[in-house]
Amino acid sequence: LARQGKPLPGNMLARATSTVQRVLRWQPALGAAKAPRFASTAASSPLFDKILIANRGEIVGRVVRTARRMGIETVAVYSEADAHALHVRMADEAVCVGPAPSAQSYLNMDRIIQACKDTGAQAVHPGYGFLSENHIFQERLQAEGIKFIGPGTRAITAMGDKIESKKLAAEAGVHTVPGHLGVVHSDDEVKRIANEIGYPVMIKASAGGGGKGMRIAWNDEEAVEGFKLSTEEARSSFGDDRIFIEKFIVEPRHIEIQLVADAHGNVLTLPERECSIQRRNQKVIEESPSVLLTPETRAAMQAQAAALARAVDYQSAGTVEFLCDREQNFFFLEMNTRLQVEHPVTEYVTGLDLVELMIRVAAGEALPEDLIREPLPILGHAVEARVYAEDPFRGFLPSTGRLEQYIEPTAAVCGMPDDALRLDAGVVAGSEISMFYDPMIAKLVTHADDRPEALRRLRTALDAYVIRGVGHNIPFLRDLAAHPRHESGKISTAFIAEEYPSGFHGVALPERSEREMVATAVVMNALDTARDSDPSDRVANAPRPAFIGDVQYVTVRGGPDADEQDVVYRAYIVDAATGEDIAASIGDEEDVPEGAGYSVVVQRLPQATLDALNALDETDDRDEAMKLADVVASADATHVVKLGGVSWGPSTPLFLGSSSEMRVTQSEAADETEPRRAIVQHLDHAAEGYVLSSEGAERQVLVRSMRQQQLARWMLPKPEIDFSKVIVSPMPGKLVDVSVEEGEMVQQGQAVAVVEAMKMQNVLRAPKAGRIGRVAGVPGDTLVVDQVIVEFADEEDK
Repeated sequence: LARQGKPLPGNMLARATSTVQRVLRWQPALGAAKAPRFASTAASSPLFDKILIANRGEIVGRVVRTARRMGIETVAVYSEADAHALHVRMADEAVCVGPAPSAQSYLNMDRIIQACKDTGAQAVHPGYGFLSENHIFQERLQAEGIKFIGPGTRAITAMGDKIESKKLAAEAGVHTVPGHLGVVHSDDEVKRIANEIGYPVMIKASAGGGGKGMRIAWNDEEAVEGFKLSTEEARSSFGDDRIFIEKFIVEPRHIEIQLVADAHGNVLTLPERECSIQRRNQKVIEESPSVLLTPETRAAMQAQAAALARAVDYQSAGTVEFLCDREQNFFFLEMNTRLQVEHPVTEYVTGLDLVELMIRVAAGEALPEDLIREPLPILGHAVEARVYAEDPFRGFLPSTGRLEQYIEPTAAVCGMPDDALRLDAGVVAGSEISMFYDPMIAKLVTHADDRPEALRRLRTALDAYVIRGVGHNIPFLRDLAAHPRHESGKISTAFIAEEYPSGFHGVALPERSEREMVATAVVMNALDTARDSDPSDRVANAPRPAFIGDVQYVTVRGGPDADEQDVVYRAYIVDAATGEDIAASIGDEEDVPEGAGYSVVVQRLPQATLDALNALDETDDRDEAMKLADVVASADATHVVKLGGVSWGPSTPLFLGSSSEMRVTQSEAADETEPRRAIVQHLDHAAEGYVLSSEGAERQVLVRSMRQQQLARWMLPKPEIDFSKVIVSPMPGKLVDVSVEEGEMVQQGQAVAVVEAMKMQNVLRAPKAGRIGRVAGVPGDTLVVDQVIVEFADEEDK
């Protein structure tokens, strides 16, 4: 219909996209059409006829894919809030297990066990989180004759208790972190023990995991506050508020060993994963292998992980986590008795399907001899980024709402091999991100022969990932993936705190990328104008000759620096061609998508030129513009940006093509740069241009005529809203505590309230000293974003 120039009825495009995404998810776990290495494509006779997946979101789809390939039927469970979730549609059957709160649904053992009985499920895969490390759940399933696809009670209880696990690790000959292996009960005891160990210390929940119930303290005051917050988080998340303290290793790296053990005494240890890029003890980017470890250190860590697994009679997939210092000394951190979120990077570098191995081990099979005979070779490098519904510009606060637009990156769009990109997601366009559950949207994984190429592919995939309707952390992930220190491999768990000490404020766009964005906006404006002037042709990308040479003044607004000035460019299209012409000019047809090509002159205007522009006689725009070109050419270099194979339409969120450029001065023209893939996201239309995103950097790009540019300086700025008189909830959540009263004087930085969102406690502090005029919130209130909790008294009332 589109190629015939006919309008698409209703939401056909959105529905077609959603359908294709669902179909693609039936591919095998590694994202390719082939079966994983060392794993059969199907069981000759199913190990289980049917399994229930006691979880939600992307992990359900991950287990479903493997189970379907093995010939096993699947059952999903869901809460009332998740009735229309993707994981419900992916499984063969689905059972509602209760209301939205996790305690009444996904943690409701009675209802989940009853769902097994009602559907005839013979085994339960717990995924991660929820009941995955709950020994009572495992025991109850066993009593009902239902197999738990995970370890036994002894391993879960021994490793689930962080205090006991450290004692067992030491007995098994595993290196452990110095600390106090007893439970602490009071503020005074916390301070005493912390001083005995020596600051800094880590305050941790004994039953903790996933970064919850953990705080670093550098002094007595932080130790007391950390003890309070960790206790509350542990009680809320795990129903167990026991806390212990250990030494915090300075400049540590978080490196973990994935293992799989069977009931026949075999333990398979796999190449390590590095998870040092963390924020608030939650992993953000993971990779395998680590750039730090030598083969000798890797072998030593694997040996200790295997020793610990044998000490607790471990059976299933599990992960032993270590902290490593710069000298490759390593210390046991904890053992996670479940499948890890970051397991895809291990599957990439080993070719194994860990979910299949878990199912086979649960059914009593022994691990294949060819896996345990000798260490597996490491197949290239893999990197995973966790995509969260959280706002990095507001302290990474959770974001809730509907995914109004959701388009996943594909290998074809990103210009990489089909098996180099994997995305595990539990959402589609229209899905709801709820305040009741973890805000993770997806896991984006790329693979290559080496680390630099894997990171480059990750950056490209992030550029092509379209999410609208909720805040998300893709700009932050994109900045991390391109950070020089990250690329060098010189990282630690303190990387984010050290490199972003005042938080994340946006991506600084390289000069070439900004020129590419300017050229993109000029082409988009030409295509938009052409369609508006010729309604009979709203699809074709061919430019109209009338627009070649038309001078535009392009203002780029926004950036990581709040005080950053607008940057103004003079730009115009000088040539247009077919996609084949552009391909021939840059010498690589395979890298150029089908579509039209444009050559755009881009000149950055210095302030003196802008001043001259404002002084021009408004009645003689064209002639004066040509005179101005001479001024610009003498003041700064000109760049010709070539955009080839352009694919874009007014309602299309991605502007795709290839990009190269050539620098031109009055005396010479430099060689043309190597072409690269150009991916620019069209986020929105602005009053005089577009809101665009490139390489994670969002900018407002205004495209004006000369007269519009001259008049723009008379526009009044938009007034800013003053939030200095109130303290509001920065996220949807529950008000846990208000620690001030009306009329009370508070100091800047003083804790005023605590808001719980997605099981994390967030302390709100006074932005200034002053008197409290009104307390609007009561503990227990359900809050929306920007809901007022406390108001300050007026200055005259002080």
